[in-house]
Amino acid sequence: MEIHLNIEPIESWGVKPTKPFILSGPCSAESEEQVLTAARGLAAYGVQIFRAGIWKPRTRPNQFEGVGSVGLKWLRTVKQETGMLTATEVANVKHVYEALKMGVDILWIGARTSANPFSVQEIADALQGVDIPVLIKNPVNPDLELWIGAIERIAGAGITKLGAIHRGFSSSEKTKYRNVPQWQVAIELHQRIPNLPIICDPSHIAGRADLVFEISQQAMDLGQDGLIIESHPNPKIALSDGKQQLTPDEVGQLIKNLKIREATTDNIKFTQSLEELRAKIDMIDEEILAIIQRRMNVVKEIGKNKKENNIRILQTDRWMQIIEKAKQKGNSKGLSDEFIEKLFKAIHQESINIQTEILNS
Repeated sequence: MEIHLNIEPIESWGVKPTKPFILSGPCSAESEEQVLTAARGLAAYGVQIFRAGIWKPRTRPNQFEGVGSVGLKWLRTVKQETGMLTATEVANVKHVYEALKMGVDILWIGARTSANPFSVQEIADALQGVDIPVLIKNPVNPDLELWIGAIERIAGAGITKLGAIHRGFSSSEKTKYRNVPQWQVAIELHQRIPNLPIICDPSHIAGRADLVFEISQQAMDLGQDGLIIESHPNPKIALSDGKQQLTPDEVGQLIKNLKIREATTDNIKFTQSLEELRAKIDMIDEEILAIIQRRMNVVKEIGKNKKENNIRILQTDRWMQIIEKAKQKGNSKGLSDEFIEKLFKAIHQESINIQTEILNS
């Protein structure tokens, strides 16, 4: 169901309309020199918003957890010297008050905080009557309703300059990413709140500097509105997340190399060709659904047999055979293991649901 919130466009934030919309700066503000060096470098490439972590929530204690409030003075200097707007993460009411007092222009709520409705509501209460852009990162786990709930809480405080940050999701599965993108979750968020700007965080999705460009390009190809990219003058000596940070020059090169594609075209030939191909897709989708229906009819027969013979539902060896055979056949047809596994897990789960209903009937 579509959600209607009073959201102003990004241009209302006091920046020039650009595609993509870029926020960049170090994971953590470490020193005034580091902050200003990064800001000067990024400003030279047209970056309009400088981001830096002042308070750093870390998974374990005894790690660098940010310089604290002193770093807010450095952000104020960045704005005075470069004209860039400044942004930082807030995780509690104290952070909000201190950031507002020091004139920070944009606040964001991190993934750990957005997962906690109590914390988000406390921040929302602290923002009552304040006119400031607020960005909400997705929760650590792919819970769309929790993400939407955090956005609605901030909107409920009267904040109209709203945006979401898609930073990927934690997963027990081993992938090349630090946080799996799960693009479909962000796509569903856009469908639910169509006027909400969505900004991709390729740094946290990647966890590696060499993957940041490909993720940024994919975000643009999927119609996301901007990028928030971590940048450090010397990532090798960064006190946090050095592996995923780019230098300001590398950010400039990324911006230059990005291909921004149009959402539509007036080319009639293209439109006709696209409609023909989409019609083919629709026909194939109908065939797929018919095949799945046939498979589930067989699943029902298996469920009845198991019930009659008092056999448990899950047959682990059989499931492993199915998934391995599917992967082999999928590979021969140019399909990835990841796709095959997700597809067959979904089919397997529905099969379990059907057999469970039969055994309990």
